[in-house]
Amino acid sequence: MSKSAHLASQGMSHQDVLARMRAMRTDDARWQEGRTWSLVYNAGEELRRVAAEAYTEFMSENGLSPLAFPSLRRFEAEVLTIAAELFHGDTAAGTMTSGGTESILMAIKTARDFARAERGITEPEMVLPASVHPAFQKAAHYFGVKALNIPVGADLRADVEAMRAAIGPRTVLVVGSAPSYPHGVVDPISELAALAQEKGVLFHVDACLGGFLLPFARRLGHAIPEFDFAVPGVTSISADLHKYGYAAKGASVVLYRTPELRRYQFFTFAGWSGGLYASPSMAGTRPGGAIAAAWAVLKYLGEEGYLRLSRQVLDTSRALREGIAAVPGLKLLGDPSLSIFAFSSDSLDVYALGDAMEARGWKLDRQMSPPALHLMVTPAHAAVVQPFLADLRACAALLASGAPAPDGSAAMYGMLGSIPDRAQAEGFLLQFMDGLYSAE
Repeated sequence: MSKSAHLASQGMSHQDVLARMRAMRTDDARWQEGRTWSLVYNAGEELRRVAAEAYTEFMSENGLSPLAFPSLRRFEAEVLTIAAELFHGDTAAGTMTSGGTESILMAIKTARDFARAERGITEPEMVLPASVHPAFQKAAHYFGVKALNIPVGADLRADVEAMRAAIGPRTVLVVGSAPSYPHGVVDPISELAALAQEKGVLFHVDACLGGFLLPFARRLGHAIPEFDFAVPGVTSISADLHKYGYAAKGASVVLYRTPELRRYQFFTFAGWSGGLYASPSMAGTRPGGAIAAAWAVLKYLGEEGYLRLSRQVLDTSRALREGIAAVPGLKLLGDPSLSIFAFSSDSLDVYALGDAMEARGWKLDRQMSPPALHLMVTPAHAAVVQPFLADLRACAALLASGAPAPDGSAAMYGMLGSIPDRAQAEGFLLQFMDGLYSAE
């Protein structure tokens, strides 16, 4: 273990601490330059500064106690009111969470507890399109809810009839994505919600990615299908503020059609010697900075700001999709029309293509089944469309000519994709995660 990993006998100066931290980020993804296609939703330095200052202003406050910090209670309540209005939730109620995973965890915990109390179900199941975010699998693991993962249709959207066939007497929840992360397509929410309602089952819309983009895309004239509480049968929605809401991490919302349903999310305990305890979500301590920064960004941007940023994102996405589709050997997966999409190839090793692009400074996510490269577009990418496409054309042409790709993750992804035993592949991932926590 390196010497710097240990607690030193003497502290460092403020300046030296910051200098050391900045030196340690040398190999980090270059998101500030628009060369990273996931993880960071960069809408420019001015908005980042608004969020940072708001976060710092409330960095020490704790959202666990709204009685001690009524400002945080008001911030959260107003954020939830704005989200409910965007999603046509006249009676909707919810909470903020630390991110999409926690919002999804809470929605599934709520569905499980509702079904236990109202329907007597003790061995719950949920019906999912196979394209849903892995947070649903995590929730299934944590909360003892069996996940029935249903293959998607040829259009990569949820297969309504296949999901209908999977619903049974122990089903507590049906799920659809708006859009799905891997392919950027919106599941048939109206049909799925009607199916769930017909069967007397709750229905959750995972709009973690699209929640703060789709309403504005519709106002800009894009053909956006209904996905929110305007659809009968939708009982809960998750939407991330720190994605296309452009808030600081971690900030998300989970909303329910009624306050009565939200009650199944809460945890209370009146038998503790330390006093009465009530918690709205998974966390106890809730960072005040994340709540305050979300409120600040919503107020700073307003509807005009979100329309402006959404237009820029959607225009940039269209230019990228058209450019990628024009590269010989490459093809888009499905029919994406929003800000995320994946592309593959029948003639090129796309993992090798990803390595070649990474050697030129572009960070692209890899996907499997089928092998693909994935893009998530933000306002910052508007300035790099042409350089990105030029490098993509050049790298694809080099691979097509037989030139070797630089060393990278292609071998690892190819190996994992060829392992038929999922448990063996997951064992490899566990070893990989162990290695991440070494301070060497």
